[in-house]
Amino acid sequence: MTDKHFGVLGIGVGPANLSLAALLYPHRDLPSLFLDRKEAFSWHDGQQIPGTSLQVSMLKDLVSLADPTSKFSFLNYLHDQGRIYHFINAQFDEVPRQEFRNYLEWASWRMKNIVFGEEVRSVDFDGVFKVRTDERVLTADNISVGVGSRPWIPPTGQGWDSPSQFHVCDFVDNAVDLGGKRVVVVGGGQSGAEAFLDLISREGRQLPSRVSWFSRRRNFLPIDDSPFTNDFYMPCYSEYFYGLERATRERINQENVLSSDGISESTLRAIYQRTYYHRFIARSPGLIRLYPNREITGVAQAGAGWDLTVVNKDRPDEPRHVTTDVIVWSTGFRTGLLELLDPLADRLDREGGEYPVDRDYAVRWDGPEGHNIFIQNGTPTQRGLADKNLSLLAWRSQRIVDRLRGVQREEQLSSFVEWANEGSEDGELRGRV
Repeated sequence: MTDKHFGVLGIGVGPANLSLAALLYPHRDLPSLFLDRKEAFSWHDGQQIPGTSLQVSMLKDLVSLADPTSKFSFLNYLHDQGRIYHFINAQFDEVPRQEFRNYLEWASWRMKNIVFGEEVRSVDFDGVFKVRTDERVLTADNISVGVGSRPWIPPTGQGWDSPSQFHVCDFVDNAVDLGGKRVVVVGGGQSGAEAFLDLISREGRQLPSRVSWFSRRRNFLPIDDSPFTNDFYMPCYSEYFYGLERATRERINQENVLSSDGISESTLRAIYQRTYYHRFIARSPGLIRLYPNREITGVAQAGAGWDLTVVNKDRPDEPRHVTTDVIVWSTGFRTGLLELLDPLADRLDREGGEYPVDRDYAVRWDGPEGHNIFIQNGTPTQRGLADKNLSLLAWRSQRIVDRLRGVQREEQLSSFVEWANEGSEDGELRGRV
């Protein structure tokens, strides 16, 4: 039995679908509902390490870059909470990540088109989409799948069911009672840096006896947050990127990974200063060990701890062994699986692990016009590194809203950079993209 019919039904309530829900909220002619199996909103709660901050502007919130007047903006959150002057006076260099997480939760509370604690089990199509949850059956003309991410540990670290090996997504809960222990952090991105800094910043009996940091990268490298690099995170570049050959898109993503997955300079500086303190002032030179350009090729139990086989990538024939009590895998995430779309699998295109989408993020399939499956956060090979980043969150959601409403708005001015051959002979940019 069907309880209700919707114009849009969203599956998952992370930032992507939360943005879409916010931009759809004023359009009563397009009823929407967004479902999430979690009992309440969460966003990287296990990684909310004190002192961590966003790597993007606070303007890259749910709505501001698409609709600056929306009541769901970060600025309105601060005002609604009565602390906008305090936020200004605090002069944060970057927005505290916990503050942004609380903003997202605040927005989810204010939307009546969001329901937590209800899991979508499957999606089928029979003239309309039939969405089966653990409580009911709903129908919709369109669905939006917020592709979540799952923690990833390399094969060498898989298969061990132990509280002394865990992914950084569980750091807050699991990185406790580590005083006097040997700890290894694996992964040279921002999350690994934050975990490492937290561990070496502990005091007294909470301080481990040794903290080692391993990265496959050549060094502990900073994020490229320079102005022209940030043009990769503009709508016009996403459009340009979309039109390139697949092999070219993959190469560009690989070449520019540090524009999204590098370490904030403030974090690197804090790590260096803390290392200086321990090495020269506190006179504990054995506490911190830094190992870039290393590959973990094996993990084995060693008593109550772990033995890691480590290879210097410049000297692959000379493996070394490191013994530790605890391993923190800061090795990233992989795109969440979409088993709930299995009933439609033979009707959907698939290419290289992604569902091919059109320019409005609608999956290419054999269904009738006006019935779309939108994929959010699931097309980095088609849309670039910004696809999993907050930068184009509002713009992408607005594209979906405009598609649903049959309108096309004028885009913001294009980049100063001429990515394609679109300039006139005298070098002047041609209008908007």
